[in-house]
Amino acid sequence: MDLGLTEEHQMVRKMVREFAEKEIAPKIKELDRKHEYDRAILSKLGQQGILGICIPVRYGGAGMDYISLAIACEELERIDTSARVAMSVHVGLNSLSLLQWATEEQRLKYLVPQASGQKIATYGLTEPNAGSDVAGIQTTARKEGDHWILNGEKMWISLADVADNFLLIAWSDMEKKRKRDHSGMSAFIVERGFSGITTGSIHGKLGVRAGNTGSITLTECIVPEANLLGQEGEGFKIAMSALDGGRYTVAAGAVGLIQASLDASVRYANDRQSFGVAIGKHQLVQQMIAKMVARLDAGRLLVYQAGWLKNEGRRNTRETGLAKWVNCDAAFESANDAVEIHGAYGYSDEYDVERYLRNSRGAVIYEGSREIHQLMQASYALGYRQDKPLRCELPKYDPVEWQKES
Repeated sequence: MDLGLTEEHQMVRKMVREFAEKEIAPKIKELDRKHEYDRAILSKLGQQGILGICIPVRYGGAGMDYISLAIACEELERIDTSARVAMSVHVGLNSLSLLQWATEEQRLKYLVPQASGQKIATYGLTEPNAGSDVAGIQTTARKEGDHWILNGEKMWISLADVADNFLLIAWSDMEKKRKRDHSGMSAFIVERGFSGITTGSIHGKLGVRAGNTGSITLTECIVPEANLLGQEGEGFKIAMSALDGGRYTVAAGAVGLIQASLDASVRYANDRQSFGVAIGKHQLVQQMIAKMVARLDAGRLLVYQAGWLKNEGRRNTRETGLAKWVNCDAAFESANDAVEIHGAYGYSDEYDVERYLRNSRGAVIYEGSREIHQLMQASYALGYRQDKPLRCELPKYDPVEWQKES
């Protein structure tokens, strides 16, 4: 395993960093204060090729590898979490799932416009009464002729009011639903224009205030049979493999938030004076900064390990879950230390660290809570959990094949 970044990786970092500093940084404080989502940012992410960064060229993407995706997420969240969240749902949860599970016809119809940003996509698994307990979802799908009819509600869905395409999980076998048998779930590609789908926004969030979060209501929503993703009964497998993509982007973004917290703390510690010296001279401040450095390097290595496995086309559920859990906790701790270093100023939104702390808290919960990931890691170590091969694995990265036009 070679963890050295290539020239292409360095180019991605430079490009995404310049984009984030130019297009997001100048307006993010005001957007956060007003709880406003800027749709133009998402459009520009598409125009820059960032929304299709790890999608093969023949499907409208840039044909880069999964490490490039991680670098892009890191650089976006270094400026603000809301931009990385868009990458997580659009690319990590939806587009990578289409790349893995969709038919060629589905890829051409949905993945191509998503990779270029012409269409925006999201993912719906969580419901008002079902989060970590996936078998607790209540959304149903019944077959009628050449259509499926979906009924239910999804909650805490990023880009709910913005997305054109939705990847939704529902029970398609009611007998298996009663038995809580995961093999009774199926996955569906739903377009906003389909009859029976409505969305709404959630307000009053603690963090990610510049991001759109909402609900999806399905009332006799008519979905063509051709929009079944994978085979009937594979919904749970698809949902879990999608989380491997989403958690990977969250883990990578958390590295960016640690970096942002460290950078802000170093600047402030060198400028702020107390007891006649810069506060960076005080050992307890140095201790907090040193911990950020350790979290940053360890977290980045965890992400690159998961990314390398993805590039190899190998199952990475354990490694990605570990990176998500460890890095999100580390980002929260680093943002909290950054506020501490800034003292009273850290409690004001005049300084970015206040926003970092609020934004970091959500990632400890979503994409699998801290507690769920701890149980997962223990189950692997104890031998209670072993990953079974999926029918469709994430495609191995092939630089030659992924750069082909067709």
